[in-house]
Amino acid sequence: MNTLKTRSRTAVASAVTALLLAGATAVPATASTVSTASTVSTAPAAAVAAEGHGTAPLTRARLAAELERTLKDAGYVGIAVEVRHGHRRLAASAGEAVLGTGRPTPRDAVFRAASVTKTFVATVVLQLAAEGRLSLDDTVERWLPGVVDGNGNDGRRITLRHLLQHTSGIYNWDHSEVTGDTAEDFERTRFDRFTPEESVAHAMRHRPDFPPAAPGDPAPRWNYSNPGYLIAGMIVEKATGRPWAEEVERRLIRPLGLRDTYAPGDDPRLRAPHARTYHKFRGSDRWTDTTVRDTTSAGAAGALVSTRQDLDRFYTALLGGRLLPAAQLAEMRRTVPVGGVYEEAMPGLRYGLGLMSQPLSCGGHRWGHGGDLDGATVRTGFTGDGSRSVVVTASGKTADFAQLMRAEQAVQRLVERALCG
Repeated sequence: MNTLKTRSRTAVASAVTALLLAGATAVPATASTVSTASTVSTAPAAAVAAEGHGTAPLTRARLAAELERTLKDAGYVGIAVEVRHGHRRLAASAGEAVLGTGRPTPRDAVFRAASVTKTFVATVVLQLAAEGRLSLDDTVERWLPGVVDGNGNDGRRITLRHLLQHTSGIYNWDHSEVTGDTAEDFERTRFDRFTPEESVAHAMRHRPDFPPAAPGDPAPRWNYSNPGYLIAGMIVEKATGRPWAEEVERRLIRPLGLRDTYAPGDDPRLRAPHARTYHKFRGSDRWTDTTVRDTTSAGAAGALVSTRQDLDRFYTALLGGRLLPAAQLAEMRRTVPVGGVYEEAMPGLRYGLGLMSQPLSCGGHRWGHGGDLDGATVRTGFTGDGSRSVVVTASGKTADFAQLMRAEQAVQRLVERALCG
């Protein structure tokens, strides 16, 4: 791998990029396409309070208009959405799947799910906890002696709960610190590989952002940490004898019939069909195609590939109680505030164990997780009872911070209106 080196970044841009890695620059929109399906197989609703009821579902015309507005406001190259209200589905796309072709994103297109992977990994950890094979209160040191150590890092104080909730304080970093953040840097390093051990070792070269949260603290200090999920994946392998990706496939993908969800390993290409992803890197006003790239470095923090339909099936099963016993699902949904710039980007955001929550204007909350890579955005939203859902994928980003925030606000508005009507 490349020699690790730290690059200076502004505190605010670093914080938001760690969670979002979003942004865009405007391109002309093409005509949107909308399709419908009258029936869908879904999991039973969770035995929780109904949330977001009493609102009318979006019409085909309204969804198309909302998507065009989002495309324009966010400046994406292309965007696609899958919306479900009960057994009724709407699927729509706007913009282009491949720049300059005018072709829309296919409904069954696969995409890199990025940090949505974290919900899958957290679910596996909670299943192992339910089986008594580990505990959320186990320390990192118990499972991985000496891995989290030095520069104020102490694996004896950090638990699995801290890792899954981002309250460990472990320094977060993205690989632009190593590879650089220009288009030339991306082209030079797109096939570079980093093992989880190398990534965690780099995090250990930095002091923690803060001490790990005290037990029971209702408002602990919080900061997104991809290395924390890499460590969680390493613990899954230590506890089971199998890599995290094999456990995700064995426990979640195969039982749920997620035919298009997979961990790509060291394959840098996506299976067909898929849309391409484009990014405008620092100092460039031209799109760079970021579709083909090695994602081994993302690992348990963000390596999975999926489809909008598969993510709907997964989260509906999860929130409906099909994947976890009630006690573990309750742990997953026990959230803490994120605050700061994250609150500005995603108003009301709270974080559980690999699960995000935000309030809905029509009552209750939406649940799910977001994911981002250079050029790609994924957003999910599910009502607490599983009766309504939305999964959004988009391509086309820029390094401009102000546009990053505008794009996020546009997608937040789309998810809200898709769930509330």
